[in-house]
Amino acid sequence: MAEVVAALGLGPEQIESALTTASLAPSVHNTQPWRFRVRRDRIELYPDPSRKLAATDPEDRELRLSCGAALFNLRLALQSMGVRPLVSMLPGHDAPGALAVVRRGGTLQIDDESRALLAAVPRRRTNRRPFLEAAVDPRQRHALVRAAELERSWLHLVTTPEDRAQLKRFVRQAHQIQLGDEAVQAELATFTGHRPDATDGVPPASAGVRPEMQDEWVFRDFQGPERHAGKDYESDPLVMVLCSYYDGPLGDLQAGQAMQRVLLTATTHGLSASFLSQPVEVKRVREDLRRALGGLLVPQTVLRVGFSTPVPATPRRSVAELLVDSDEHAPC
Repeated sequence: MAEVVAALGLGPEQIESALTTASLAPSVHNTQPWRFRVRRDRIELYPDPSRKLAATDPEDRELRLSCGAALFNLRLALQSMGVRPLVSMLPGHDAPGALAVVRRGGTLQIDDESRALLAAVPRRRTNRRPFLEAAVDPRQRHALVRAAELERSWLHLVTTPEDRAQLKRFVRQAHQIQLGDEAVQAELATFTGHRPDATDGVPPASAGVRPEMQDEWVFRDFQGPERHAGKDYESDPLVMVLCSYYDGPLGDLQAGQAMQRVLLTATTHGLSASFLSQPVEVKRVREDLRRALGGLLVPQTVLRVGFSTPVPATPRRSVAELLVDSDEHAPC
């Protein structure tokens, strides 16, 4: 098994800490589809082919989105250690199969905003529980939009009754298509429910409550507990579509970093978030959503944001499981 080694002018313990931070990123069904190769002058980020969801995510779009989120966490961790991360995305021949390579680009004094985002990494949760009937104020909305812009992406807030109704239709349409797909449902079942000693997936404590017909939005059934009377999902959450400016793997990675900055910014403001990603996972519905947004922006994921009660952390794989040995062929 590969071991953590010194890199980028940092000791093995610091590198292990940085990779632990990177591994706390969100991913579809908490599959954690990333691996890392550590060399003295770089950290390489790879997709983990054993973690692909071929039915739910046939084009690996969400896999790359998740890896982009892990890359953002890694950037924050390195900044806190005085390293200015120099990131090359889709490096090609320099690291075949890698999604990104991070080198030392000099020294850096981490700023207060980045320090706050880093502190939010272990506190961020995908909160699938019902939210409170409390509005996200304009100052908080602006902070979320700005977070996406800082990572060269766009956050579209769905605010008008017409746009909300249209997005609800897209979510419901995609959800029904996925309900009828046995392979999609098998992938969901693989990563949910009671799985003792699992280091991935969505355990019942993190699953939210079971969906019911009266819910305004359609939610996936993560095998959570039945809800108590009166504990319905909120009627009017803040719903946002995170978009990239271009399609393809580079856009996915860029949007993944933006997604994580948005989620961490939400955490610093006391907000909770979860995903309504069905319309992005079904290609023809995603194209309809793209046209509804004007045709230029590329929808990458749909976020539901609001206030809720805290939820426990989901399980994580150890750093040792995430390492690619220096002599091992790179995943592809």
